[in-house]
Amino acid sequence: MTHPWFAGVATPRVLAHRGLVTPEAAHSGVVENSFAAVAAAHSAGALYVESDCHLTADGTVVLFHDDDLSRVTGDPRKVADVSARELEHLMTGRGGLITLAQALDAFPTLRFNLDVKATDAASAVGTTVAPFADRVLVTSFSDERRRAALLAAAATNSTVRPATSGGRGAIARVLAAVAARSDRLVAHALAGIDALQVPERQGRLRIVTPRLIAAAHRHGVEVHVWTVNEPDDMRRLVAMGVDGIVTDRADVALAALT
Repeated sequence: MTHPWFAGVATPRVLAHRGLVTPEAAHSGVVENSFAAVAAAHSAGALYVESDCHLTADGTVVLFHDDDLSRVTGDPRKVADVSARELEHLMTGRGGLITLAQALDAFPTLRFNLDVKATDAASAVGTTVAPFADRVLVTSFSDERRRAALLAAAATNSTVRPATSGGRGAIARVLAAVAARSDRLVAHALAGIDALQVPERQGRLRIVTPRLIAAAHRHGVEVHVWTVNEPDDMRRLVAMGVDGIVTDRADVALAALT
């Protein structure tokens, strides 16, 4: 059965990577994963927002990519070492802090693709998204963090679980199974996974191939590619059969693919 996160939306899916920050918005100081960036993606017509989750010192899940604040705010401290109030102050003038709870409440029509970036955040992410599990996909490079978030969500909401995409370990097993041309191993590697979210290449290794896409589709799993910002690349990947494009320029992608 198709998870509600996927239902009612035609492919290719456009996933706004950390929201949407146009060059003009960036010039005015808006940064990724801010309230303004999520609002801009929504205003541009994006139905999906890809974001990242960290936990503050006082236990608030916030949308933030890095484990420290230096790149985005110039403050060298880690997200885990500041309170939500302190982070809110630091994000003033940068588009505004947005917590996970605020994002789910303020944008009820958006579907979120959430990358659990910290082990300490996993359980809090799961319990926060549980009431909204029909419009949340949980992922992480760490399958352990991903599973911990899913277990926390299941403990809170036994009716609907969040959708999920595989972490590094799961993806490695899928790629090995595809290379071995074993559909049995592919099925085993994809068990419990709704999507593969991968880069087109990892160094010199090509990840996204027609064979991978066909294998995923045989088992009802979508393939989403990150992070794609050039319209020609978006169109080429969609023509290859990918189901979703993760992009910094959701506005450009929506114009190119719809």
